Amino acid sequence: MSGPFHQVHQPRETARNHAAALFCYQGTKWISSCAAAPGGLDTLVFAGGIGESAPLVCARVCEGPGFLGIELHESRNAETAAVIYSDGSRATVRVIRTDEELMIARSVLRTILRSPPPPPMTPGK
Repeated sequence: MSGPFHQVHQPRETARNHAAALFCYQGTKWISSCAAAPGGLDTLVFAGGIGESAPLVCARVCEGPGFLGIELHESRNAETAAVIYSDGSRATVRVIRTDEELMIARSVLRTILRSPPPPPMTPGK
């Protein structure tokens, strides 16, 4: 599958709809399993490309685990506001903007700085 993820839920292509449904199901399953052991959750956070540009994914993922009592505020979710849960929700739901490229660059820099320097080059070898 190619192209930005926010295009996956477009109704034009059945394969993309199936991919989006599977993605949302897996997200719902993961959230449900992580929240089950402690008996719920206080906050659910969507970050990066999903949170910032795919409100339909946020809605579908939050609909699944009904036992968590998550209710989204429809217009806030559509606007990808920072807080997207409704007043009746038992858990807060937030969208955090991220700079993924900056995080990758920082991780690479940390790795480089921790690595020993390469051996000096000797002519002819």
